[in-house]
Order: sequence, then structure tokens, then C-alpha cells
Amino acid sequence: MSAHVRAETHGPLGILTLDRPRALNSLDRRMVLALEGALLEWAGAPEVRAVVVRGEGRGLCAGGDVRALRDGPDEDAIAFWADEYRLNGLIAGYPKPYVALMDGITMGGGLGISAHGSVRVVTERTSVAMPEARIGFTPDVGMAKLLAAAPGELGTHLALTSSTATGADALALGWADHLVPSERLGEGGGALIGRLAERFAGLDVDDLPGGADVAIAHDAVRGLALDPQDPRLVAPLVAGREWIDEAYAGDDTQTILDRLDELATAMDGGSAGHAAARAAAAAMREVCPFSVVLTLESLRRAALMDLADVLAQDLRLGAALIARGDMREGIRALLVDKDAAPRWNPARIEDIDPAEIKAAFGG
Repeated sequence: MSAHVRAETHGPLGILTLDRPRALNSLDRRMVLALEGALLEWAGAPEVRAVVVRGEGRGLCAGGDVRALRDGPDEDAIAFWADEYRLNGLIAGYPKPYVALMDGITMGGGLGISAHGSVRVVTERTSVAMPEARIGFTPDVGMAKLLAAAPGELGTHLALTSSTATGADALALGWADHLVPSERLGEGGGALIGRLAERFAGLDVDDLPGGADVAIAHDAVRGLALDPQDPRLVAPLVAGREWIDEAYAGDDTQTILDRLDELATAMDGGSAGHAAARAAAAAMREVCPFSVVLTLESLRRAALMDLADVLAQDLRLGAALIARGDMREGIRALLVDKDAAPRWNPARIEDIDPAEIKAAFGG
């Protein structure tokens, strides 16, 4: 068990609360195992009819505790990822409604325990991202599949630039189902939890047709969510869809970067779209070059794979990346020393050896 995970019941609900707010609820191995243990127990408990996961403090979860991974041996990192990815697969196939409250910061591993759930709730405070390339890693926890499945090249843009997106963006990306204003959600999701408990109280889910319990959970959330036509549901990311789709098409990272440069220097470069392209090109040059090239390849492969295969791919890539120096260097520069001056190897995208990328995938 973990002191940072509270597993408790509220009537017919199982409530999982990540309680490590000073670390933005970053996941360590004990937390992962505690979440898995509670979910396995509740899966076979008839009195628990739905599960809610939430976080204390400023968000659901900012990701894995990568500082701990930097300080330990490679084998410890690989063991952590194996446990984490097993948890992600359990959530994706969970036999009961799994309601994730993605209020506030929800990134990396936080998306792994939420975006694969059956009922995913965001608010106006939600900030989502898969920023792993910033630290010499790659989007994992099965999110390569959801990044690849996002409309057009929106997921590619987010992954290669380590950009953040809003709750409304998460809806457009297919990572969330409902946007509930935080004042309607209630403290710690209390208002929503109350509605869910009321709907499932006294309900014999065994008598319901398949999927009906998930539909009941969605209906309970929908009563608090914004109307689909509400202007607050306009997704900022989608506004750049035209230039993003143009820039990020194809399988070659250098070609993508060249297209971004061309857009950034176009004659009408003062437009918002082209200013964003300029920022995207700068972001791609700041993050780890090896990670950028590896990430694009992982997304293109993930588009043709099921989640179980993507999670297996994530583990292979994790083992390859932890064996390189970039990941520990990225964690040092951005999270430990915070000098924001990582020394990547190699330092430029154009110097990446394609054979090393292929080897990371086991080919």
C-alpha cells in the first residue's frame, strides 16, 4: 500500500484519491501498486458499482516520479514502467464505470490513469500534456495510441513540441468526454460523486444490459456538464488545425521541422497561425532530438496497433531510453539543477542515426 493513495468507499462507489499534492500527485511504484490493488479488489466486489479517481491539490497527477527514476538503476525504472503500464491496461478494460476527474494538471502518467477510462471529466482548469520529450523520454502509458488517433496531426504537434492543451482541447482530442465547470464539480468532485452515488444506489447492475452502467455514469456527469454549444467549449488547439495538419504530415521529423520554418517565415508571418508555427519550430529544437525522432516513429506505429501492443512498445522504448544518457540529463537540467541547459546527445535532429531509432523498437 501507499500513504499517498486513499482507497475508500462512498455508498456504491469506490473512491481513489491521489494524496501527494506537494509533488503534484506524481506516481511512484507504491502508488501504482496501491491503485492496481484497489481496482482489482473492487472489480470483484458487488457492492462497488463504479470507481472514481481524483487528486488532491492542483491536479489529478503530473506524471511519474521521474526524479526517483534518475537516481536508481535502469532495472528499477523498467520495473516501475511494467507495473504502470499494467495498471493502464487494467483501467482501459475495467469491468465497471471508471470515472476520472481530470481537474487541473493532468500530464504524462496522469493521463495514463484517466484518458483510458470509460468516463473522463475535465474542467476549465484542466491542463493536459505529454511532455516527455523535454526530458529525453517519449510519450508512454499507451498515450501514443490516443495521440495518433487525435484529429489530423493535433496529437503529433503536441507530442513533438511537448505542448500543453486545455480541457476543451482534451474533448476535441478524444481524451475526455465531458467538461464540467469546477464550481459545479464541487470540492474534490464532491457534487459529482454525490450524483453518481445517488444514481447507483440500490441499482442491481447485474440486471442491466452490457454497457448500461457506463451509460448511467455518463448521464450523471452530463447533468453537470456544459452544453455542447457553450462557447467555453471552443478548443484553442483546433483553431490551428489547418497549419498543423500541413506541417506535421509524413514520417520524417526533419521535413516537419523544415515545413514549420517555411510557415514561420512566410510573407504573412505576422498571423497568429504562423506565429504559432514559429513557436512550434523553436520548441522542437529545444526538446531532446533523439526523443523527437523516436516519438514520431512511435506515433506512426501506434496508429496501427491496439493498446496492449502500444503498452508493450512503450516498455521496449523505455528500456532503450533509460540506457541512454539523454533521459537522466534531461531530468537533471529541467527538474533537479533546473539550469534549463540539457546537453543532448546528439545535439541536433539531423544528426540522429536511423539505425539507432530502429534498434530502440527492437528491429
